[in-house]
Amino acid sequence: MDRPLTMANLLELFMGTQDDIIGKFMLIWGQIKVSLVVPFLRVFMYINLVMLIMLFTEMVYMVMVVTTNKLFGKKPEQRYKWKQFEDDVELGSSVYPLVLVQVPMFNEREVYQLSIGAACRLTWPYDRIVVQVLDDSTDPLIKSMVEMECNSWASKGINIHYQVRDNREGYKAGALKQGLKHDYAKECEYVVIFDADFQPEPNFLAQTIPFLHHNPELALVQGRWKFVNSSDCIMTRVQEMSLNYHFKVEQEFGSIAHSFFGFNGTAGVWRMAALDEAEGWKDRTTVEDMDLAVRASLKGWKFLYIGSIMVKNELPSVLKAYRYQQHRWSCGPANLFRKMVFEIMRNNRVTWWKKIYILYSFFFVRKIVAHIVTFTLYCVVIPATVLIPEVMIPVWAIIYIPTIITLFNVIGTPRSFYLVVFWVLLENVMSLHRTKATFIGLFETQRVNEWVVTEKHGDASKVKAATSESQSRFRIGERILMLELCVGIVLFGCACYDFAFGKYHYFVYLYLQAIAFITMGFGYIGTQVLSS
Repeated sequence: MDRPLTMANLLELFMGTQDDIIGKFMLIWGQIKVSLVVPFLRVFMYINLVMLIMLFTEMVYMVMVVTTNKLFGKKPEQRYKWKQFEDDVELGSSVYPLVLVQVPMFNEREVYQLSIGAACRLTWPYDRIVVQVLDDSTDPLIKSMVEMECNSWASKGINIHYQVRDNREGYKAGALKQGLKHDYAKECEYVVIFDADFQPEPNFLAQTIPFLHHNPELALVQGRWKFVNSSDCIMTRVQEMSLNYHFKVEQEFGSIAHSFFGFNGTAGVWRMAALDEAEGWKDRTTVEDMDLAVRASLKGWKFLYIGSIMVKNELPSVLKAYRYQQHRWSCGPANLFRKMVFEIMRNNRVTWWKKIYILYSFFFVRKIVAHIVTFTLYCVVIPATVLIPEVMIPVWAIIYIPTIITLFNVIGTPRSFYLVVFWVLLENVMSLHRTKATFIGLFETQRVNEWVVTEKHGDASKVKAATSESQSRFRIGERILMLELCVGIVLFGCACYDFAFGKYHYFVYLYLQAIAFITMGFGYIGTQVLSS
């Protein structure tokens, strides 16, 4: 029987002859492994299995609710009153509510014309709509081009206002908040927000405003995103698969079951009264849209998501831009959870069931557990069990449940189903970045308030595969991601060890995952923008 590891045991092992140093170290390692490493890894594995079950249960429940509603439930027009606006002979266009359209932007050289043009083409009585371009650009040339574009539309009779600030305090939240302080904005009953790369269809307001106008309990109507550049590369195809699940399952479920979901920050219409009651925009986190949604929901307001209303937009196709976006989307919710957990618990305007949903399902499982378990279980525990075979992961945790979770995520994008392996590998790689960002948000460390606007390229398609000779030499250092590269090398080593000595045959997965980490570590994924 193995003796418990103590300092006396260690000293005893080192005493005596010095002939077999390697043998002594192996003996010491055996004692440490049995006494410390194996129990720690086993406990760590059990924690990950609990998180996996939490995530799996949440996903199964949401998919069941959404599927049942699709088969037997009512459409939004049946659940809520909806009636199209009609011109009145006596009242004229005054029967239409006054709507403010906000278009925040920051150095958007490639897309400013698309977004401003789409906002100005919205079909709504010209005297009942105000377009507000909130330009925080720091490039004087871009600012002048945006202003000229606004003046061009103004000359065509569009009620458009070009607004600038002398600072970028609060970033997007600060710009939106400042925009609402103007007198013409205060007169509006509803406000719709489109980020700089979003291009709504002309009938967007005609489809959404009636829901708010005829249902005073509704605060928000959210549309779905439609990606114009999803076929650019494998990275954009993977993003499309993940975001389609988000909209088709998570947003749909929240709207159906709880009349609550996280506002996506764009392609949505807010009731001004609800926005004011929720105390408006706050810049305390990098997810000001989710912050506003949670606060409005805690005031008792309801939200409606309509998946049939699609707004064209652009996915980040450059790895650097994608990483910045994912950092913000992972760090912000975790930080918001930290700031609002007690506020949510103390709230007495909503039911305990809804508070549990927001705290457990919406925040804890989807915004924290989902990121952490994806990395720790499949990129830490599995390779660790290759080296510590005494710890065995159940088959259901490495095959059955992951397979079902993967199918849930990709089934909403049938055209990309053949890319399912790439989706798994790239999502696992990004889980490292998301996990790091999640902990930064939870513990409010260095990059917690980092805000980098996602780079956009418009319809010009000024991209090419990252194989150009012009990117070699001096730019290779800018692309290397050391953390991903190191993880990839470790996984490759574990794969080799499992191939030679292992008994679980994880090496096939580990080799593929190592290649994915190393590929991303060298920056050879996504597209590269051609120089102008």
